[in-house]
Amino acid sequence: MLVLLPPSEGKAGDGAGAPVDLGGLSFPALGAAREAVLDELTALCAADEEKAREVLGLSEGLRGEVAKNARLRSAPARPAGALYTGVLYDALGLASLDAAARRRARASVVVFSGLWGALRITDRVPSYRCAAGVRLPGLGVLSAYWRAPMDEAMAEAADGQVVLDLRSSAYAAMWRPAGEVARRTVTVRVLQSRVVDGVEKRSVVSHFNKATKGRLLRDLLTAGALPRSAAALTGALRDLGYMVEAPGPGKLDVVVTEL
Repeated sequence: MLVLLPPSEGKAGDGAGAPVDLGGLSFPALGAAREAVLDELTALCAADEEKAREVLGLSEGLRGEVAKNARLRSAPARPAGALYTGVLYDALGLASLDAAARRRARASVVVFSGLWGALRITDRVPSYRCAAGVRLPGLGVLSAYWRAPMDEAMAEAADGQVVLDLRSSAYAAMWRPAGEVARRTVTVRVLQSRVVDGVEKRSVVSHFNKATKGRLLRDLLTAGALPRSAAALTGALRDLGYMVEAPGPGKLDVVVTEL
């Protein structure tokens, strides 16, 4: 199974030791595209702080992120699995998984990134700020920029596997599975079920959508569930106690009553 995750805006501070080694990252087919984005981003942030802050959509309180971006090539790096600290990653709790579950995570989890394209959780990168929706002056909107290089890298990574797509919309736009891969891809939506005046009402949740996806993936990794079809994935989630419905091909709704 291949699991696709978004990154998080929240990130741990700089790691210790060597800076990023672009040639040592997973998915080497993305190397040239990574170099181009990194060059464009660091040059922008080094040359004009105000313009960079505008391009990146950063508030005044996040002005320091521009200076960090300017130093990305020399900043200490840490594994991607320890870098992201948002709601999904807190619920996933990679650091507290047992050894077998961590091995499964290393083999199956791919994190999408506006800067790096795609990462395995063992890939060491520095803390950065660059979302997929950013429009860099020389490259355009990054979600569109990444589509061509990601086609080759992701099609190879997904070969023969069920793809569990937990990405948010901006990162889903970086690569859309096609053909046989699309038929093996399952996207997940989290719905909250409430009873109001005796009638069940369901709504899409936002913050808790991320937490539920993190817990769901943690449970799959811990249980050692390795489904080879969408039907098997649905069964695995039900066995783990999730209320799951399939509203259409390649789609799963996870229904929660408590957040």
